[in-house]
Amino acid sequence: MSRYLPVLMVQEISRRYGADPELLEFEAELAVHLSDFGADFEQPRMVVYPEMHLCSASGTPEQRKEQLEAAAEHIDGPRHQCLSRIARNLGIWLLPGTVCERGEDGHLYNTAPVYSPEGERVAAYRKCFPWRPYEPYRPGDRFDVFEVPGVGRVGLAICYDIWFPETVRQLAWMGADVIINQVATTTCDRAQEQILVQANAIFNQVYMVSVNAATPSGEGRSLIVDPEGRIRAQMPGATSGILTDVLNLEEVERVRTFGTAGLNRMWSQYRDDDPVLELPMYEGRIDPRKWKDR
Repeated sequence: MSRYLPVLMVQEISRRYGADPELLEFEAELAVHLSDFGADFEQPRMVVYPEMHLCSASGTPEQRKEQLEAAAEHIDGPRHQCLSRIARNLGIWLLPGTVCERGEDGHLYNTAPVYSPEGERVAAYRKCFPWRPYEPYRPGDRFDVFEVPGVGRVGLAICYDIWFPETVRQLAWMGADVIINQVATTTCDRAQEQILVQANAIFNQVYMVSVNAATPSGEGRSLIVDPEGRIRAQMPGATSGILTDVLNLEEVERVRTFGTAGLNRMWSQYRDDDPVLELPMYEGRIDPRKWKDR
């Protein structure tokens, strides 16, 4: 039986901090209806917004820090209650864009919450690789995946995270079939990011879903890449728009079984009697007997 995941990506301008998150319900409902997307699907749709969609900041580093301090909330604060209600009311998997979280330790985190169609927050991933020195956030200390029952597992990576190959490799090892990459790239390296999205898909034989903000909040060019690195759908420019696709997660199993281009099966590379490969820079190792324990 096929495991289908309908995905709707909203390439949109980020909102200034202090904007009413209630407006997101109207926007999300409008996006779903205007695209006529998934009305007859049995599997609830996944609606994905870009990085910092609900609380962007601008100006000097000091001004940005001040705005983000004002926008920051604890993960279970009023914003959480609102987002939970939106997901439940619309019956969707909601990834509302990353938010500025005030941690228990008082620090700011760039956090990607995920809400189920029942309104439950099933994940809250803190960006592990802030883009320094521009971003004032403290790095997260763990990777995060969540389950879409009966369909598959989804991993989370925020913007600059995908420049570090360890991120997607770890998420794939944790069982992710799809990586959601929420982005707010305003710089000329979006072209390189698109290549990294394809490369990460190829290295790890996963779907990559990369949604960037629209101009002037970002350079757009959102895209979806399949487990063999082929671009399935993409936005041609930086203007606001909606990108839809239905991912068949059985493709991940097919590619890993038969190989990329019918050749390369990286997840089947190791045998139990192969030597342990030390990784000194990580103070870790690749142990063939644990390579597939995911």
